Amino acid sequence: MLKGISPLISPDLLKILAEMGHSDEIVLADANFPAASHAKRLVRCDGHGIPELLEAILPLFPLDVYVDHAVSLMGVTPGDAVETPIWEKYRAIVGRYHSVEDAFEEIERFNFYERAKQAYAVVSTGEKALYANVILKKGVVIQGCD
Repeated sequence: MLKGISPLISPDLLKILAEMGHSDEIVLADANFPAASHAKRLVRCDGHGIPELLEAILPLFPLDVYVDHAVSLMGVTPGDAVETPIWEKYRAIVGRYHSVEDAFEEIERFNFYERAKQAYAVVSTGEKALYANVILKKGVVIQGCD
């Protein structure tokens, strides 16, 4: 246990977050995502939803301010009648930690899969919402070490 770090962040996830450098990407994958077959590095966070993990990760993890969109969502497949209310939760959470006005983009499903294969790591969650997958691009830690 550490002070100031959410107990949702396992030692494996903390190590991954610390290892990542500027512009590396991490995927927070919903329960339906083929995480094991797509991940270079896989972290299991079964039983946890993506919004709660975002709340735990973003105080520690700067998003990239040098790109148009530091957060990528898996877009809904055309013709699929799925609603995505979880995206509004993501926008609210990201807005508390990231000052860029429009940090989000949508990526077509198969392009998202290809991007996930290139990501530094994939976090497999228990998130049940459909189209809940999200990619975060790491930014630069600006303040110095105390």
